[in-house]
Amino acid sequence: MYKIIIYLNLILIGLIGWKVSEKETVIVSDEITMCHTGPSEMIAFLDDPKFVAFHPSPVPFDFDPLGEMTTFPTSDGKKANGYLIKAKKPSNNWLFVYQEWWGLNDNIKAESDKFYTDLGGNVNVIAIDMYDGKVTSNPQEAGGFMRGTDEKRLETIVLGARDFAGKDAKIANVGWCFGGGWSLKSALLLGKQNVGSIIYYGMPVRDVEQLKTLNSDVLGLFATEEYISKAVIEEFAGAMDKAGKELEYKIFPGVHGFSNPSNPKHDPELTKEAYGMALGYLKGKFE
Repeated sequence: MYKIIIYLNLILIGLIGWKVSEKETVIVSDEITMCHTGPSEMIAFLDDPKFVAFHPSPVPFDFDPLGEMTTFPTSDGKKANGYLIKAKKPSNNWLFVYQEWWGLNDNIKAESDKFYTDLGGNVNVIAIDMYDGKVTSNPQEAGGFMRGTDEKRLETIVLGARDFAGKDAKIANVGWCFGGGWSLKSALLLGKQNVGSIIYYGMPVRDVEQLKTLNSDVLGLFATEEYISKAVIEEFAGAMDKAGKELEYKIFPGVHGFSNPSNPKHDPELTKEAYGMALGYLKGKFE
């Protein structure tokens, strides 16, 4: 009889445990279903070796910077960093540049210089350091940096950059991968000061109510991949349409990161086409 009671208790404990696990699974599933906030979604991919393999270590290159590092205060009592190239003449036109998951490395600084030069030196360009000084070329470490980000701190950094640019600044945004998602999130945070957003293969916000607050259209330059997939992009396009916002996008026949010259999988022809679209878009914002 004693053995039967123990056996029944074990069955009961197992059933309770199964119900708890079932409930936890449902909660996690709901969180994933409801997570339409953009780049933070990418953290769910970090445990997938295939996603990490999308990001080979950057190839070193020689770089002679046009700008210099600067700091600006943030509302949490800290300071943030940015790579700044000031316009040749005083200007309220600003381009916010957002890094890949590696951090604010030389590639992002070089891309900032390129945009600055091709915009005629008439736009202030700042590449915003979203990792507070951390930079790496190791994919696993980069994934750890991205996993360790605090959403509130990231938002505080963006708003600190906005205050640094000034209340009269007209701000466009561009970013790649992790920074591609932040280009759009920055546009949402900046309100009426936002004039444009370019997403290079970044995870987009797909919440219609959030997108309704956008003060601009969006240019999406996506890759052919399974994570920021065609289905995700079409969901984004549908959400933008429901929000009454304009979206131009293209899915390029290239891998994630195709437009990064320091990426071993860099595609020069696709990069040229995508950059031409990005530059034309920005010129239209700063006329």
